[in-house]
Amino acid sequence: MVKRNPSKNRFKSLITKTGKLLRDDNFMVGIHFVENAVSKILSVALIIVVGVSLFELTLILAKDLFTTEPVGFFNKTLIEIFGLFLNILIALELLENITAYLRKHIVQVELVVVTALIAVARKIIIFDPSKYAKNDLIALAFACFALAASYALIRFINQRDN
Repeated sequence: MVKRNPSKNRFKSLITKTGKLLRDDNFMVGIHFVENAVSKILSVALIIVVGVSLFELTLILAKDLFTTEPVGFFNKTLIEIFGLFLNILIALELLENITAYLRKHIVQVELVVVTALIAVARKIIIFDPSKYAKNDLIALAFACFALAASYALIRFINQRDN
């Protein structure tokens, strides 16, 4: 009677299972599962960020409107307040990108370009010429132009295909 080593059987079983997992179909199922899990975690994290940002904006607006003298005037500049609004809008666009990915399992380039365009526009809106050089504003303008051209090209291709 030949006795088998239990540790060899476990090792052989592990190698067999690993081989099955590494087959193309099984591997792709695993990748798909990981992508979905990461996307869902990012969605929840982004919802928390949006909630905290909205709460912070509400506190800042309430403080500036009701507790500073004279009542009804903003202590912070409107540009800074608009920057906070645009931060929330950018976060919502990122959430839209993630949910679109979860629905269709493709990255929608049009949404990504729009999000980037909003982010660059936000930077231009809150641009402080006393802190930055004029070359920085020119670079932002060039980035905005390039993103707008990209967006127009993507829209044209999408409309032509439909």
